[in-house]
Amino acid sequence: MGRFLESILSSSRPGGNRKRAAVWLAVLDALAVLLVACNLRGIDAAFAEMGLYLQYRFIQRALIVGVLVALCAALLGVTLVLKRYSMIGDGLSHVGFGALSIAAALGFVTADALPAFLPEGLRQGIANVCTAISQTPLPFTLVIVIALAFLILRMSECSTLRGDAAIALLSTAALAVGVLVTSLTSGMNVDVMNYMFGSILAMSETDVILSVSLSVVVIALFVLFCNRIFAVTFDEPFARATGTNAGMYNMLIAILTAVTIVIGMRMMGTMLISSLIIFPALSSMRVFSNFRVVLICSAVVSVTCFVAGIMLSCLYSIPAGAAIVLVNLTVFLIFTLIGRVRS
Repeated sequence: MGRFLESILSSSRPGGNRKRAAVWLAVLDALAVLLVACNLRGIDAAFAEMGLYLQYRFIQRALIVGVLVALCAALLGVTLVLKRYSMIGDGLSHVGFGALSIAAALGFVTADALPAFLPEGLRQGIANVCTAISQTPLPFTLVIVIALAFLILRMSECSTLRGDAAIALLSTAALAVGVLVTSLTSGMNVDVMNYMFGSILAMSETDVILSVSLSVVVIALFVLFCNRIFAVTFDEPFARATGTNAGMYNMLIAILTAVTIVIGMRMMGTMLISSLIIFPALSSMRVFSNFRVVLICSAVVSVTCFVAGIMLSCLYSIPAGAAIVLVNLTVFLIFTLIGRVRS
């Protein structure tokens, strides 16, 4: 399989490669048309079944939050890929897992388990706060991930560590802390597996309200500062020379990325959420080169792949995160072939 993909994507001879890519693209189009023609009845039944699934509240919550998260991730993904900082999504997702593990472990803290020299009222208050955090871990996780995003940026700017080294250092440490805390408290149970690989059943009403609010804020801030983010992305030294506070906009990008990671990892999982940032941007860049066109195409691809992945997840009872990633991979390969033909 690897050699097959390599033969499609290799570029030893530009002319021959373009002709080969055009042939493969035509073959894929013909196969797609043939499959659709042979399975019209099955496709109609699948859409009818999906219509029944849409009546469930958990599917509605997943679609509402997922579409907004996919849109946020697509917009930020273009900037992060162009700045060669795309792995920050993967790093922050590992940090999010560590924070979620700590939040879940706080549910085991009781007033009796705290030191006896503390006043009884203070011990009970601490226990109540820990219980509240464990029951609604999203705000706690959001604060931790934003703080670590700020720390990663400061480490890469003010020390000898490069950006990728800072991300690797903090992400692996946070993942180790999460695994250790989980093993010492609840163990690798179903809830932890949902955090790692995602579950469309994990979204509560409170999570939906908070996620929708944060997603709207992320999209609004990105659109508002789109021109400045564009300048910092393509030529940061020139942007600094013209008076743009590049550090502030880099921090804004990191914070928006942290927020997007946190609100999306309950559904996609901490192991797969970074794919929403990377795949749509890379797919769009295979065909287009204009920044605004790439942004629009990336947003459309991200939302479409998310909805298709949710449909496959419901119809075939497969994990939602994995289905969305596989749909994104398929689209990336198709866009790569289209780009080869156009180049």
